[in-house]
Parts: sequence; structure tokens; C-alpha cells
Amino acid sequence: MAISNFIPEVWSSAILTNLRDAGVYVERCNRLYEGDIANAGDTVHIISFTDPAVRDYTKNTDISWDLLTDAERALVVDQADYFAFTVDDVDKRQAMSSFVDAAGNGAGSNLALEADEYVASIMYAAVNQTSQDLGAITVDISNNNAYGDLFVAMRTKLTRNKVPFAGRWIVIPPEVSAAILQDQRFIDASASGTTQTLREGFLGRIAGFDVYESNVTHAATAGTYHVIAGHPMAVTFADQINETEAIRLQNQFGDGIRGLHLYGAKVVYPTALALASVTVQA
Repeated sequence: MAISNFIPEVWSSAILTNLRDAGVYVERCNRLYEGDIANAGDTVHIISFTDPAVRDYTKNTDISWDLLTDAERALVVDQADYFAFTVDDVDKRQAMSSFVDAAGNGAGSNLALEADEYVASIMYAAVNQTSQDLGAITVDISNNNAYGDLFVAMRTKLTRNKVPFAGRWIVIPPEVSAAILQDQRFIDASASGTTQTLREGFLGRIAGFDVYESNVTHAATAGTYHVIAGHPMAVTFADQINETEAIRLQNQFGDGIRGLHLYGAKVVYPTALALASVTVQA
């Protein structure tokens, strides 16, 4: 007899909720092109148009007309992760009834970590060694220079690129958090006027950024952390739990539970991101 209380649709929803709550970088993306994704390899086509030129007008003279041109960028859903675990009949009988749900929550957290690392990697790749890369920055905890040397510098970079002020974010590792938590210019989450929770990694605001803390820092080396700031317009993300199912195992007395996560991401506006290689010193 299979697990009587197992409902695949509810299970999928619970894991997806856990996934979205836990992913710090993933949640900094937009999902404008998500749509319905069924299989690994599906593609979302993103069409953009050139902006018409603005010209001086002289009365009683002919005006010039622009011919709009479009460009297509493809968001390929080519990342596929899965989980699979077994539940022995004896354990199912003797253990607490919630243990399967706990295992599912763990599966969702691990899927979220995989997706978050992937999104961080494509953000980094899009701006590394470009004009959006501020290069090496040393943050000294003792003199609170992080505000000007890091956060204000990133703010300036995004503002010069006409990135909207509302919605700007920055993701920092715990080591950089230590450099700002004692700075009075940092507005912590309890005084920021937001309903976001600390479990999502939200710390507060500084220099116009919503500040998030994460252990996921792409390509970090000993003592150096790649800090990324940006806006939701920069990256689009699409995901779906394609299938979650319980099956009766043929070679033992028990059930198997497995799930598949399909996702992909695309940097559509790299100029809405900024990168810095940060070294922290006391």
C-alpha cells in the first residue's frame, strides 16, 4: 500500500514554495517570461526593440521616421535537478507522521541551493571583467569604509546606467555583513518598514539597496568575495517542479518519492548589474 496521505500536486506546491523562499539570488530575478515549462530544453523567446531617437523639431519642416528593429534572446530551460528517497514500510509505521514532509522540505532547500548557485554564476559571468566590474575593493571593518567604497560606488555605477532606483538589491556574504552591521548609516530590517523576513536573507537597506545576506558567493577565493548588486530587470528566471511522484518499490517493502526541478535563467540587461571583488579586513 502506497503512502495514503501523499498527494503529488500538494507536495509539488510545498516544495516549490520552499524553493522560492530559500533562493536569495533567484528571488532577485524577474519571472516575466516563465510561462509553462514542461521539459528540460524548453526555450522562452525574449523580444526587445530599439528605442526611437529623440530629435529637435523645427516647425514647417519634415520629420524623420525611425524603423524599429527587434532582437531576440533565448532563455533556455536547460538545468535539471532531481531528488529521490525511499520510505520503508517499517519506518512509515513507527516514525512520526511528519517525517516525510520534513524530508520534502530538505529536498526543496537543496534544490533551491542548486538553483541559487546557478543564478549567481550567470550573473557573475555576465559582468566579470566588463565595464560593470568595479574590480578589487578592500573593506575595513574598523573604519566603516564599506559604505562609500562599496555601496556608494555600486550605486553610482547603476545610476549612470539609468537603472531604476526602486527595487535595487545587493547580495553580500556574512563577512561583508559584519562590516556594515555597526554602521549607523545602515538601516536594519527592524526599522526598514518592510514585511520581508530574515529567513529570506533580508538585512535592511543601505545607499538605496535592499541588502540580502547569502552563503552563496560565486567563485569566492580565500578572503575575497564576489559581491553582486543589481535590479530585478537584469535577470529573468523560469522554473517549475515538473513532476513529483510516489511509487511502490519493486525490490523492497516501501515507497519511493522523487521529484524533478527544471529551470533556466538569462541576463537580459547586464548594465543593470554591478560586481566587486571584496576583501574584508578587521
